[in-house]
Amino acid sequence: MSPFDFAEFWNPKMRGPICFNPAAVRSILPLTFKRTELVLAGLSKAQIVEGIKAFDAKGLPALEPGAMCYMMSPQGFLNDSAGHWVPHLMFYIPLTDAKSWGADLPGSPVMLNPQFQGAPEPITEFMIPVLTWSDGTPAPRAR
Repeated sequence: MSPFDFAEFWNPKMRGPICFNPAAVRSILPLTFKRTELVLAGLSKAQIVEGIKAFDAKGLPALEPGAMCYMMSPQGFLNDSAGHWVPHLMFYIPLTDAKSWGADLPGSPVMLNPQFQGAPEPITEFMIPVLTWSDGTPAPRAR
């Protein structure tokens, strides 16, 4: 589920344990399954993008209000540069101007995740770091 322009898109070490709430299960998980299906089929990034656009045109469920997830497992490894990064919550909304939500502004805990932001999925995703991992141990600060 990495952004298509991310240098580590094909990194086989990446693992991101994620817990979706019911709204995200119904509206984000089908997209995750479709993207995974296209990647495992051995398609190029361009072919994956086209496959997602075709899925969106005829089968992508509507984004449900309140769709969010938890990424709080210390077992995750997001990529070689971020490593385990930090535990965080992610919120999914229809495409919007991230600044209107305070994302990436000085002092704001809200970050825009470039994973989606309309490329090709019609979704904006915000991340908010939390202080502890799912096991209660303290987390590092977001970088």
